[in-house]
Amino acid sequence: MGTIISTHALDSTDRTILRLLQKDGTLSTPQLAEQVALSVTPCWRRLKRLEDAGFITGYQANLDRRKLGLDILAFVQLTFGVVTGASVQHFEEAIQQRPEVLSCHKVTGQADYLLQVVAPSLDAYSDFVETVLRSMPGVSLIHSSLALRQVKASHQLPVLDSN
Repeated sequence: MGTIISTHALDSTDRTILRLLQKDGTLSTPQLAEQVALSVTPCWRRLKRLEDAGFITGYQANLDRRKLGLDILAFVQLTFGVVTGASVQHFEEAIQQRPEVLSCHKVTGQADYLLQVVAPSLDAYSDFVETVLRSMPGVSLIHSSLALRQVKASHQLPVLDSN
């Protein structure tokens, strides 16, 4: 079980470490230590504590979807006609297995779920809607909005200073 740290227990050095790693997850511990004015061992301990406490959940490279041939980005609102535990569970389990679904959120408002989906073409996206989404039990309405231009995209969370 991980170390429990409240958000209020993070000091300015912890917050700086989180900000720096969000900008560049490839920073080595010595590079990170230099930027936060710590020696390597205390910096490593802080980093390990932040990982164990779940503030850092993993490291990944951010890829350019268009260079990978994923030209279509769609935001999909799904509404269920009758929401049953079985249909929701089936949907959530199935959608987790779909690599083209970047995110899926249970939301408030008119729709039940909001998905972010990528595809190489409109034909591929249409096929996904017809063969995957329309085949889901209970789905009564699918509303797609295609992204025309990306204004901002970030995975970096604001690391707020403690009050």
